[in-house]
Amino acid sequence: MSQPVRLPEAAPAPQREPALELRGVSHRYGGKLAVAAVDLTVGRGEIACLVGPSGCGKSTLLRLAAGLEPLQTGSIRINGHLVADPRGSVPPEKRGVGLVFQDYALFPHLTALDNVRFGLSHLPGEQQKRRAMETLGQVGMAGFADAYPHVLSGGQQQRVALARALAPQPRVLLLDEPFSGLDPRLRHQVRDDTLHVLKSSQCAVLLVTHDPEEAMFLADRIALMREGRFAQVGSPVELYMRPADSFVASFFGEVNRLEAVVAGGRVATPLGSFAAKGFADGARVELVVRPEALQLHRGAQAPGAVLARVEAARLLGRTSLVHLAVTQPGAAPLHLHARVPGVFLPPEESLVALTLDGDHVFVFPQGA
Repeated sequence: MSQPVRLPEAAPAPQREPALELRGVSHRYGGKLAVAAVDLTVGRGEIACLVGPSGCGKSTLLRLAAGLEPLQTGSIRINGHLVADPRGSVPPEKRGVGLVFQDYALFPHLTALDNVRFGLSHLPGEQQKRRAMETLGQVGMAGFADAYPHVLSGGQQQRVALARALAPQPRVLLLDEPFSGLDPRLRHQVRDDTLHVLKSSQCAVLLVTHDPEEAMFLADRIALMREGRFAQVGSPVELYMRPADSFVASFFGEVNRLEAVVAGGRVATPLGSFAAKGFADGARVELVVRPEALQLHRGAQAPGAVLARVEAARLLGRTSLVHLAVTQPGAAPLHLHARVPGVFLPPEESLVALTLDGDHVFVFPQGA
């Protein structure tokens, strides 16, 4: 049976000049602790994503960085300059940050060009127009410079809002759920275009999203929040392949869960025996198994495979989802989901051979 494979240590992240630094930041709404002693640094040219379930504190943290909430505890620095601590705060408009919110907040009485020029009042008129047109061109909206927001699609409004935030050439750009109002097909295209614009801007980006796939697509580094704290901070590969706990492992996609007891440094399951490094004998553990870890084979048994009965199979486009039942002695069959690339639709009640890719099997304490 395939065993979990220990991945090589991740290469050190490139050293970046700090642009946004949050140290010991906490925030309460009445008696509710929304953010708890958070530390985070975003470097120049880096895209960092705050992600987590609703109410975890990610939008509060972004608002504190923007100066839209008074800082109660800790400190915030932008480009090395202190902009907020409990003694006082620099106003949002003087922090040198760009802001993009999910409703875009475009001025309805101004054209796309004039919306972008709004933050360029420090420049002479002709320079304002030149810089605004240059930024609209970056986001593919130069041809809509004279259009008003009400005639633009949601995706076009998002691009204008991004251009407005980038036009003053901020060192830090803050985005709060900027793609949530777009339909799924348009969202994929707009965020792909946005990624290239953000990377070329070389500003530090802190983006809030509730969508794990979006965070993995956009981010150089992800900070996954739970109840006001960081559950894990790292690259998308680190969070997916080296999750700190069951919450992190399950946040980035559906998982299968198996309970077991450690004996002799291993756990025995209907899918085979697995190493349980660091657990004492008798410890109750949970195995978290990603659906893509289940490798299915038609016909003859694959070496080390177990038999599984097909309960249902559905094509989901690029992958097939197969519902499986695996016999357990003295217990109800174990129900599992397998995700297989391409079209793999074995008939219901047929038998398939099942092996595991150990890279996607994780052992954690039960109830942690």
